[in-house]
Amino acid sequence: MTKRIPRQTEQKKNSSGRQRFWRYGPLLLWMVFISVASTSEFSALNTSTVVRPLILWFFPNLDETQVASIHFLIRKIAHFTEYAVFAFLAKRAFVTSPNAFIQRYWFQLGLFLIVIYSMLDEFHQSFVPSRTASIYDCAIDVFGGLTVLIVFRLCSKRTQKA
Repeated sequence: MTKRIPRQTEQKKNSSGRQRFWRYGPLLLWMVFISVASTSEFSALNTSTVVRPLILWFFPNLDETQVASIHFLIRKIAHFTEYAVFAFLAKRAFVTSPNAFIQRYWFQLGLFLIVIYSMLDEFHQSFVPSRTASIYDCAIDVFGGLTVLIVFRLCSKRTQKA
C-alpha cells in the first residue's frame, strides 16, 4: 500500500522547484555565457571582425592605432559589464533565497562567487590558444561585480533607514 502525498504538499514541492529554477536559473545561464565568452570565438582577433568595422563606421578618420585602442577599451568594458550583470543576478538569487544564511550574507557570497568564477574564467583562458589569461582582466571582472554589489548594498541601507 502506497501512501498518497497530500495535494498541497505536492504543489508546494513543484512550486519550490520552479522558484529555485527562476531564482538560480538566470545566474547559472549567465555563468555559461561567461564560459562561452572565454572561448576562441570571442578572442580579440574574432571580435575585431565585428567591432573594427563598427568603430570605423562611427569614426571613419581614425588611424589603425586608434582603432586598436578603442577595440581594447571595448573589450575591457565588456569584462566589467559581464561581471556587473553576474553580480546583479547573484544578488537577485541570494536575497530571494529561503535560506536565512544566504539572504543575510548575500553580499559576501556574491563577492566570493565573483572572485572565484573570475579566477576560474582566466584559468580556463590560459588553455585556449587564441586567448590570454590576465590578472588585470580578473581585477576588472571583480571591480565590475563589486561595483554592482556596493550599489545594491548602499541602496538597501538607504531604504532600511527610510
